[in-house]
Amino acid sequence: MTTEVRVPTLGESVTEATVATWFKKPGDAVAVDEMLCELETDKVTVEVPAPAAGVMGEIVAAEGDTVGVDALLATITEGEGAAPAPKAEAKAETAPASKGGGSGENVDVMVPTLGESVTEATVSTWFKKVGDAVAQDEMLCELETDKVSVEVPAPTSGTLGEILAKEGDTVQANGKLAVISGGDGAAATPAADAPAAAPASSGGGKDVEDAPSAKKAMAEAGISSDQVQGSGRDGRVMKEDVAKAAAAASAAPAPAPAAAPTAPAPRAPVSADDAAREERVKMTRLRQTIARRLKDSQNTAAMLTTYNEVDMTAVMALRNEYKDEFLKKHGTKLGFMSFFTKACCHALKEVPEVNAEIDGTDIVYKNFVHMGIAAGTPTGLVVPVIRDADQMGFAAIEKAIAEKGARARDGKLSMAEMQGGTFTISNGGVYGSLMSSPILNPPQSGILGMHKIQQRPMVVNGEIVARPMMYLALSYDHRIVDGKGAVTFLVRVKDALEDPRRLLMDL
Repeated sequence: MTTEVRVPTLGESVTEATVATWFKKPGDAVAVDEMLCELETDKVTVEVPAPAAGVMGEIVAAEGDTVGVDALLATITEGEGAAPAPKAEAKAETAPASKGGGSGENVDVMVPTLGESVTEATVSTWFKKVGDAVAQDEMLCELETDKVSVEVPAPTSGTLGEILAKEGDTVQANGKLAVISGGDGAAATPAADAPAAAPASSGGGKDVEDAPSAKKAMAEAGISSDQVQGSGRDGRVMKEDVAKAAAAASAAPAPAPAAAPTAPAPRAPVSADDAAREERVKMTRLRQTIARRLKDSQNTAAMLTTYNEVDMTAVMALRNEYKDEFLKKHGTKLGFMSFFTKACCHALKEVPEVNAEIDGTDIVYKNFVHMGIAAGTPTGLVVPVIRDADQMGFAAIEKAIAEKGARARDGKLSMAEMQGGTFTISNGGVYGSLMSSPILNPPQSGILGMHKIQQRPMVVNGEIVARPMMYLALSYDHRIVDGKGAVTFLVRVKDALEDPRRLLMDL
């Protein structure tokens, strides 16, 4: 019987990968879950385990080939007497579980589903240690993704036999975290930690093909393969090795100007006295993702910002007149955010490109508004999404903002509540910001920045009067939104806020 080995699911937005390394060749014996090959995407490295035991048959996709999701990689001819999987070569999160000495079978603890666009997480805290008894559904550990924390319950009762991913380790979606020895058997002995960067060499003098991503990185950094120490199988040069070599080259004195290094510049020297008073704290995954996404946004979009100012007199008067009655009827306070949300929804109908996104060479227009409301939390900025905000009234918007803001501060937002936004509002005015240029939240094409309301002298009907003024900033992707559209959008928001009756009249 022949079993097909196919490309696994790579992620919502990832459709293809490159075959980086084959660990087996035709004719080799393989065991269930033994690593057959490694695929590289533009985001992560994916290992492909054997779906069945047997003998390696035909390899359909050779190293360096580009393959799509569910494409055929190889075949396995099933048979008796397949060699067991080697212990030390598999990565921690995917190493096959060893059988314990107890009467029950071992059960793998796997990384749960993290969300449609989340492919990896960091092990934050283990609540149990090897040898501890665990009950079914008892919390074993906590994972930290770039957006939320995920608790991992025990899939069965037993004894925690082996922890494969330690605190601080990065694990892939559906990766293996630990092994529970079932029944009343003794805990399995933890496997000795094997040096990850010292794989066994297979033979002298054999040329090993470098990973395709490593070749590209070497070309960009101006580094030859003999300048890079490979950490992959059989000395294969991986992308991470190139980054390390580039960093080392930038730190060393160069006799002549060289190409710009791909790694960050080394830190400036610090005196011993200053170093003793410093505190170094590892960035959380949320903060790392915020940094990466904001920089990616700058690198990808042709971002531009246009400004205007709005006289808040009418909105403030309307709010003061009806806030008590509004609270009594709807059970929520009437704030400024509902006015801005309604004004933006109104303007987006007239300038739909601000509510659209670029997908390859297509423009995707959204006939709905899923409004992202940026919220500051103790751990960083998150953007919960209010779906179909254009169909909601003032009370529904205020309730949604209050509820999602509280959940954001408590760290209880789900992945679904932070995905799918089409436009974002960021209110820096609550922190006292007078003017700023917000950064786009990709793949969105527009974000409105609100600022502090401040009394300023304005000329009204030929007279100088004090008015509560707010600066507005619209950052937009100039690839899809022209200057005319951006200015028109901001003027429509200004008009609706200075005369809220226009919202009722749909003007």
